[in-house]
Amino acid sequence: MAIGYLTIQARTAQEAVPLSGVQVNILDNEGNRIYRLETDADGNTQTVPLETLDRSYSQNRYFTGTPFFSYSVQALADGFDSVLVTDLPIYDGETAVLPVVLVPMAQKQRSPHQEQISIGKPAAAMDTVRHQESNSDAVRILRQVVIPNPITVHLGPPDAAARNVQVSFIDYVKNAASSEIYPTWPQAALRANIYAIITFALNRVYTEWYRSRGYFFDITNSTAYDQYFVYGRPIYDSISQIVDEIFNEYVRRPGQNAPYFTSFCNGTTVTCAGLSQWGTVDLAKRGLAPLAILRSYYPNDIEIVQADAVSGVLSSYPGAPLKEGSSGLDVQTVQAYLTRIRRNYPAIPAITDRTGSFGSSTKAAVETFQRIFNLTPDGIVGKGTWYKISSLYAAVARLAELDSEGNTLGIGTVPPNTVLRQGSKGQDVLTLQYLLNVASEYYPGIPGPVQDGIFGSGTAQAVMAFQQANQLAVDGIVGKQTWEALYEVYLGIGEHIPPSGSNGSTASYTVQAGDSLWLIAQKYHTTVDAIKSLNGLTSDLLNIGQVLKIPVEQGGTAPYIEYIVRAGDSLWTIAQRYGTTVEAIMRLNGLSSDALRIGQVLKIPAQADTPSSYIEYTVRAGDSLWTIAQKYHTTVDAIKSQNGLSNDMLRIGQILRIPV
Repeated sequence: MAIGYLTIQARTAQEAVPLSGVQVNILDNEGNRIYRLETDADGNTQTVPLETLDRSYSQNRYFTGTPFFSYSVQALADGFDSVLVTDLPIYDGETAVLPVVLVPMAQKQRSPHQEQISIGKPAAAMDTVRHQESNSDAVRILRQVVIPNPITVHLGPPDAAARNVQVSFIDYVKNAASSEIYPTWPQAALRANIYAIITFALNRVYTEWYRSRGYFFDITNSTAYDQYFVYGRPIYDSISQIVDEIFNEYVRRPGQNAPYFTSFCNGTTVTCAGLSQWGTVDLAKRGLAPLAILRSYYPNDIEIVQADAVSGVLSSYPGAPLKEGSSGLDVQTVQAYLTRIRRNYPAIPAITDRTGSFGSSTKAAVETFQRIFNLTPDGIVGKGTWYKISSLYAAVARLAELDSEGNTLGIGTVPPNTVLRQGSKGQDVLTLQYLLNVASEYYPGIPGPVQDGIFGSGTAQAVMAFQQANQLAVDGIVGKQTWEALYEVYLGIGEHIPPSGSNGSTASYTVQAGDSLWLIAQKYHTTVDAIKSLNGLTSDLLNIGQVLKIPVEQGGTAPYIEYIVRAGDSLWTIAQRYGTTVEAIMRLNGLSSDALRIGQVLKIPAQADTPSSYIEYTVRAGDSLWTIAQKYHTTVDAIKSQNGLSNDMLRIGQILRIPV
């Protein structure tokens, strides 16, 4: 049986606020719980393996079954509405990253609501007929190709009464590609399809295809009109890495600025005049490059060019990657942004390099940021990393700005008693616009209006989106019910969102025979005083079975994950699957025999949360390859080989892979 992988990221406020302690259940297609996980200080769970079908099935256009296994994920947190994601596909060898956006409960809300999201098969496996219209009759055309950030997506056909969501363009492309095609396809086929997806979306924006017709969105998620997009779906690593590299590159004809209309269909159950998604697989297997594949379906003179302008960002990409040894204002910008982001994501290490100089501590901060946000952890600030840092900085800075504005406006807890509608002006309109802007940070379907004290069309649109999200009469008029709902949402956010920079992480540890505070502190890279302070201890005495809270090192996770025993399991098979030992599992669970029972919950050592052949170790003062090798019962040569080292030199903060 093949294995795929899944990790969950629980965040809110456009990822500005990571949510720790979120309980995550992973269920099979019969509703049986396979894993019970908990998010760490960065809002991430461990990566866990899941059974699925061999990748060859999803590469075969003639296979009529479902070429993957599906699972469900439930995320629960005190003070937040829950999320249930069903029919989540897991592919052989692919890591799926599921972003879970949790919405704070309103102040008077007695119990959490549950949002249910169904994923299912990609569009390439559907038989929906595509009616993608070109831009030949477009009335308004922009002067420049600009990457829209965010892009507004309508979750239904153009005239359907569906909500709109705003997402970053990079996240939109990753989502659309994960929704349209199989992530197991050859690299050249993936790139060709992603170029078509990027260009199609940019064509809609450039021609103002929907906005020129009076709609308040840029594109729909209907496969009949546009391209597939499933809000809240998982993103696959193979797709994510390509998008980070090429998200601002698009297809055009020579001498034309406009993105070419790259229509497409699956090419099997549905045919069209544009690109065949399954046909790209055949061409990639024949060795064709992405551009050659595209030219097989579109005019032979098309070219791939870059759009340098990205809207909604504070600083544009400098044009060349920043890395260790770089210097200047762009490095200073990265350092300043990461330092501010670190207050919300404490796992990012402090930058101690000279301002504007990209040294080892800047590299360590970049690498940690990349790991947290599922970017290639190479310590180099390329396009994808630059724009992720920039967008996240904008998000955390925006929250701080809103906090300050709220104090200035003196919002209080009692709503105004005025009735506002389009054309209204004054202080109460400013209050309304402020509340809508706060709500827009946590509700992806609510746009943030300009705070100018004038109730114009933008404010009316935001009011109607808020009313729709809160099941009120959608009339665009702010009366008693809408005011009360706005205040309940606003006060609920204040109650349930942790203060910026206060996000910490602890782990639970059960004292075993032979333990001491010093040994436990060494194991978790903390201090005896830190453990005593956290647990209110006045002496070093411990009792077997005593449960301690352990302050987890920045970037650390809980000391174990939980696994539910299924039919056919044994301690040996579980240990092999997670890259640990039978003895380690028995010791962690206090087992005296190998006997297991179906449904039993086992603790699995977290350093082996995925079936890999190494663990990661951060070099500290006084370390040498020899002392590290002794600590982990391996050899200096094995560590050097695992890390591609040519000498024995180490630097503090360096991440080493240690063979298990």
